[in-house]
Amino acid sequence: MATLIHTLADHSDDVNYCAFSSSCLATCSLDKTIRVYSLSNFAELPYSPLEGHTYAVHCCCFSPSGLMLASCSTDGTSALWDTRDGRRLAVLEQPGASPVRVCRFSPEATYLLAGAADGSVVLWNVQSMKLYRSGKVKGGSLMACAFSPNGNFFVTGSSSGDLTIWDDKMRCLYNEKAHDLGVTCCDISSHPVSDSENGFRYFQMASCGQDNHIKLWLILFADFLGVQLKYKCTLNGHSAPVLACAFSCDGQMIVSGSVDKCVLIYETSTGNTLHTLSQHTRYVTTCAFAPHSPLLATGSMDKTVHIWQLDLKQPCAGDTVQNESKVAIEDWSEDDVSTWLCAQDLADFVGLFKMNNIDGKELLNLTKESLANELKIESLGLRSKVLQKIEELRMTTISVSVPDEFLCPITRELMNDPVIATDGYSYEREAMENWISNRRSSPMTNLPLHSLMLTPNRTLKMAISRWLESQQK
Repeated sequence: MATLIHTLADHSDDVNYCAFSSSCLATCSLDKTIRVYSLSNFAELPYSPLEGHTYAVHCCCFSPSGLMLASCSTDGTSALWDTRDGRRLAVLEQPGASPVRVCRFSPEATYLLAGAADGSVVLWNVQSMKLYRSGKVKGGSLMACAFSPNGNFFVTGSSSGDLTIWDDKMRCLYNEKAHDLGVTCCDISSHPVSDSENGFRYFQMASCGQDNHIKLWLILFADFLGVQLKYKCTLNGHSAPVLACAFSCDGQMIVSGSVDKCVLIYETSTGNTLHTLSQHTRYVTTCAFAPHSPLLATGSMDKTVHIWQLDLKQPCAGDTVQNESKVAIEDWSEDDVSTWLCAQDLADFVGLFKMNNIDGKELLNLTKESLANELKIESLGLRSKVLQKIEELRMTTISVSVPDEFLCPITRELMNDPVIATDGYSYEREAMENWISNRRSSPMTNLPLHSLMLTPNRTLKMAISRWLESQQK
């Protein structure tokens, strides 16, 4: 079941895109702004909206860590923002100044991919903020892009209907005419599909277009075989062009939004329609699943973003072992860790982790130093990928285990010394003291605080203590 739990109506024009991090939701619009909301209560963050683009903002996306947000616009630029304070870190000008339609971070956040109306494709080096490589699709505007989970390749979709596969050196590896009237969106599932007959593991991709269709594809990327793109099936149900599609975090579902004003949720394995959501009053332009909670966001030309709570039959990635075994992550055995590694597409590390006796407690304590010095993982990219997955697991542990009212709205960590501010909300004392030392507004409402007085919340502190004691039994 999908239940509408919240509607955001802050944009003054069409909503073009929405994107989740582990703790925030970002939306962007024809009104030239990007807005950022906390997932804890859907309140807009104090620095929101982000302003600086001079024309419509078409797309936005978070870096894998959630510390950066990228946006792109008709003004011919992509911008990078610091999600901690809303500072604009860089303005990246597309070669030729063509309107930028789509942007994506690579899985390791090494690059930002930006695609434009003139067909140009640019990889920006995020660290140096310099152009790394560029290319161009043949005919049409670039409308869609998606990175593979391992970062070895990415896919672009164009208004001419082509899907093009590129490697990380910006070499064109494969091209396929996919949608007769143009590709509007594409997404690659983070969960590979195994081919037991041939022993291969495929990346699963969804694409949608002006032809009213959503198509599923299997991509095989192997040095000895090159690239293979296999058509799997077509998902029907929309009666008009499909503008957006996205996989759920576990790859079990696909959501789509259409000119017919409907949102459809499909079961990936069968292609069956699970839900039809028809609350938007104009074209649905964007849809996205949250990575660590059963939430779905859909945006529309009706200027709203709907937040849906899903009753999931299947757990999200990162919750799999914990939910099935009912064992806390700290208590995972080495075999539980191996199962988790396979679920995260990190099966190559199973032997290494077993050899070093990595159980759940050891897993959560791994750092970049221990991965390099103790486990001897030489590749910086692989270390970053493992650390990213571990950080997601830590965030999942927090969000699953701790009641939300026990978490400080600022730090999203369990409160030790909760205090009540004059806005009526409770915060960790140190976090709130740091907050009001720099500003006099509420972290939750962004309204001025009429007093900086902080009152100890002894009732909440006792409740947290009782809950902690219950967890130790």
